[in-house]
Amino acid sequence: MLDLEFFHLSDVGRVRDHNEDFVGSYIPASENEGRTQGWLFAVADGVGGEEKGEVASQSAVESLVAGFRTAPRGEAHTAVMPRIVQKANILVYELGRASSPGGSRMATTIVTCALRYDRVVVAHVGDSRCYLIRHGLASQLTRDHTVVAEQVRLGVLSAKEAETAQTKHILSRSIGNDLFVNVETSDHQVHVGDVLLLCSDGLHGPVKGSEMAEMIAWNPSLEIAARKLVNLANERDGGDNATIQLVRVRDVERMGMYRGRPYKLR
Repeated sequence: MLDLEFFHLSDVGRVRDHNEDFVGSYIPASENEGRTQGWLFAVADGVGGEEKGEVASQSAVESLVAGFRTAPRGEAHTAVMPRIVQKANILVYELGRASSPGGSRMATTIVTCALRYDRVVVAHVGDSRCYLIRHGLASQLTRDHTVVAEQVRLGVLSAKEAETAQTKHILSRSIGNDLFVNVETSDHQVHVGDVLLLCSDGLHGPVKGSEMAEMIAWNPSLEIAARKLVNLANERDGGDNATIQLVRVRDVERMGMYRGRPYKLR
């Protein structure tokens, strides 16, 4: 059976007076539930400059967890994830509209991953990230949904120009900004020893993926690694909330699919 170890940490930083990041998870209560429902982890970052960013991030994550909990048992995570993220988007959008007589803008990023058997499905909107750390190397499983990142993908800006662009934090899409949102999802196989790292831009802005991988390799304890990474982000910048969620794969259950039904591989 899939066996996971996990730890999360969220820090206000050195400048902000409150934390607009939020972390959540769904942990199966039994072995059977682990096989039929799976595990869920999520990080959201309330959009700075918008109203009630902390409400947006918490509402999005809580909606996500509730939607995952009540999803049909055994349904493919590739179908579940975009649906429950879209549901969270509608909730945040409607909360913003109802928060004052004229309505207000309320938005957040979100990155979430669902695990079952030996697979992880990652879904995200905005610039919070998910990395897969394997054999001391970090692979970014998400693409930042920012104006600058889109310009780099289109060849309008170089990667070097993007690093110093004044607009690099402007999002091209977010949860709650519009009634419908384009949710990006991807499906990956996981192996024993892999670590999934979910984080807000308060962490991945000042700390490189290679440094995250190195810190985890040198610190077997997820808690110690998380605290050292957040401290490093605060030492280098500290101008934003920094949130990290680490998930280590301790064992997997190798499964195949036949006509939509899983079967165990020997």
